[in-house]
Parts: sequence; C-alpha cells; structure tokens
Amino acid sequence: MNRLHAQGWAFWVGIALAMLLMLMPLPAMLQPLKPYWPALVLIYWSLESTDRVSIGLAFCVGLAADLLNGALLGDQALRLAVMVFIALRFRSRLRFFPMWQQSLAVFLLLLNNHVLQALIRAFAGDPAMPALSWLSPAVGAAIWPFVFLLLDDVNTRLRGKSAGAG
Repeated sequence: MNRLHAQGWAFWVGIALAMLLMLMPLPAMLQPLKPYWPALVLIYWSLESTDRVSIGLAFCVGLAADLLNGALLGDQALRLAVMVFIALRFRSRLRFFPMWQQSLAVFLLLLNNHVLQALIRAFAGDPAMPALSWLSPAVGAAIWPFVFLLLDDVNTRLRGKSAGAG
C-alpha cells in the first residue's frame, strides 16, 4: 500500500471517528462542553496535507455532520468551510508554531466557529446556546495537543510502513 493510499484511509477513518465522537452522548451537564471533533480533525489535516483537505471537502463533511446531527442543513457546512479556509490561509505559519501557540490558534478557530454558530442560530430564530457552551472552544484547545499527537503518530507510522515497503 503506498503512502498516499494509507494516508487516505487514515484521513477518512479519522473523519468517521470524529463524527462518531460528535454523536456520542454525554451527561446533560457535560454536553455543552463537548469539543467539536470534526473541526479538530480537519484542522490537523489542513495543517498536515493541503492536497487532502479543501474548502469544498470541509463543506461536504459539514453537510454530513448536519445530516447526522439533525441540525439546520448547511450550519456546520458553512462553519467548517470558514474554519478550513482560515486554517489553510495561515497554514505556513501555524505548522511551525510551538504546541502552546498552535493550541491558542485552535482556540481562536474554534471560538470563531462558535460565534458563527451563535449568529446562524440567531438568524434561524433558534434559542440561544447555553452559556456553558462558550467553554467548548477552550476544551477543544486543551485537548488539541493530544489530538495532534495521536493523529501525527498514526500518520508517521503509515509513512514509515509505506517507505519501508517501497
């Protein structure tokens, strides 16, 4: 199996796991704090491989997430497309930040995503999000180093196996 094929599998398995984690039920008190898993996976792949992630792909992943969540169709699609656009735009800088600066950048991306979500909900006439949900971007930023290291380890192992096979 060549490197691009192996990374393709890793990418799609990561997206599928992110969707499952997004759907995972939590106790009512912790539900607003749940990190936005598809965003974290897309941010990682935006930084790692520009040929794998595009704004259109982020939009499609968002549509799938909307369908799975039963949310307003296009809500997550728009938010993920904006987030991936920003991540790709600043990719050359973000890739070489130390981990604490990357976490801060991820916090800002997730906060921007949350603000967009609040605006979309307001325009749609939905009730306001719980106040506790505004801590969700901080939770995402706090777990970012672990998500990054896990995905990077899988990606490195796949590169090593495909380089050893070829």
